[in-house]
Amino acid sequence: MAAAPRRVTQFDIARLAGVSQATVSLVLNGAENALARIPPETRERVQKIMRETGYVPDPIARRMARGANRILGVFTYEPAFPSAQADFFLPFLFGIEEEAQALGYDLLLLTGTGQGAQRKIFAEESRLRIADGCIVLGRAFDPDELRRLVAGDYPFVAIGRREDAGAPVPYVGADYATPTGQLVQQARALGHTRLAYLGATETAESTADRWRGFQAALGKDLLLALHMTDTAGSDAELLDKVLHSGATAVFCVELADAMRLEAQARERGLRLPDRLSVMALGSHVRAEGSRTHFASFRIPREEMGREATAMLVRRIEGGAREPVRQILLPCEPIVGDTLGPAPR
Repeated sequence: MAAAPRRVTQFDIARLAGVSQATVSLVLNGAENALARIPPETRERVQKIMRETGYVPDPIARRMARGANRILGVFTYEPAFPSAQADFFLPFLFGIEEEAQALGYDLLLLTGTGQGAQRKIFAEESRLRIADGCIVLGRAFDPDELRRLVAGDYPFVAIGRREDAGAPVPYVGADYATPTGQLVQQARALGHTRLAYLGATETAESTADRWRGFQAALGKDLLLALHMTDTAGSDAELLDKVLHSGATAVFCVELADAMRLEAQARERGLRLPDRLSVMALGSHVRAEGSRTHFASFRIPREEMGREATAMLVRRIEGGAREPVRQILLPCEPIVGDTLGPAPR
């Protein structure tokens, strides 16, 4: 069996043309000012030998020579693929992949780890540098790493609004405050005056934004009858606390808490929204275990992934000329079946 023909290399071209390998590399990849230093006859000789030998440049080598691999990194602070996290991450990844393909970039999923289970984006910096830039996403970022990214020259974009980390952070996020406030306004219009809020308020920017939108819409005519930042305990205890507070409309940061209330109310023969209105502050891809269509709003996860990818490519290709941008995309209201008039 005949051996496969050996691939022609830059070294072969240099030997046949009687020039250095550096000269061949400049003919292939050099900028105009560098090519000007090579005599035209030398360039023509090198190019002629390339044609005659059928030389095909290594695309990876050419990208490396130009300082661009056309690879985008994607780093998640939590595992992206276990089923418990898929609800959160997959739509972002769909959007990222779609836009990267449209722009002619490949993707590299970075899974750098530090001590214990905490992921670290700089755990292996050489791998980070394989990519021309990186999209960073997660429920909570490491503040020290975010400051390091902002202070450095490595292009990155965060998915989700982030507070300044020594300087503004480039991000694409969702506007959670506006639709949360709109749900409060709808509850007011339906006669609700005593509200309950279940969920954290300061653990991340996304929860802080929901709380800010809720507070801004309360006004002086609505009473926050119950505020639980920790919803641990049995489902029965959770519903008891809501009912004992006198609240008739409940705002749940987590869909899981809305589902717990609905299931427990059903067990007791209490119908939603006749006895209690329950709202989820953000849609989820799946809602296993519940057929209830909660009043909520759709988080534009795929759009956020696409826009973050486009922003990152602009930062890579524009360099220092590209300003830091911060974009919040609107959320789409979901009417649902769980918000009704206040019980009389």
